[in-house]
Amino acid sequence: MTLTFEVDPAVDPALRDGILALWADVTNAGGAVGFVPPVTPEAIRPSLLKHLAAMADGGTRLLVGRDEDGRVAATAFLTFNTHRLMTHWVWVYTLMVHPRHQGKGYGLDLMAAVERTVRTAPGFEGIEAIRLGCRGGLGLEHFYAKAGYKEVGRIPDAIRVAPGDDRDDIVMLLQLR
Repeated sequence: MTLTFEVDPAVDPALRDGILALWADVTNAGGAVGFVPPVTPEAIRPSLLKHLAAMADGGTRLLVGRDEDGRVAATAFLTFNTHRLMTHWVWVYTLMVHPRHQGKGYGLDLMAAVERTVRTAPGFEGIEAIRLGCRGGLGLEHFYAKAGYKEVGRIPDAIRVAPGDDRDDIVMLLQLR
């Protein structure tokens, strides 16, 4: 089976709760998505509400992947750059695939859906690149390289996961032109 992707789905309580559960499950399985385990959906809620507010303002778009049972299984938030000299590229945040689906190639499917969305969905005209940041120490840069992204910057020890556990902040870029 594969995931079914949708851009800009209607945000209702079921979708909101599905994203919160996904985010908590990914974090608690060791995923680098802005939190460290253990975490609950309620602890994540303020961060999701910021994403949803940015969506309501039109500055962020949501890509959701659902599994064969219709459950939220993957997400990516695409955020337009507001600096007038950088509007030709977008950020992608909160890239997640549920742990029960990892190892099936769905991560690369998600990255392909992100690229396809930016290349073809209305509202992304003129976008020439996709940028993301990832946490060092987990090999994520190698995964993103498989999806065509290039490492373009690294800030040593910029992410403090815990006292004495600092990780590099790695900047990855996918050129679309």
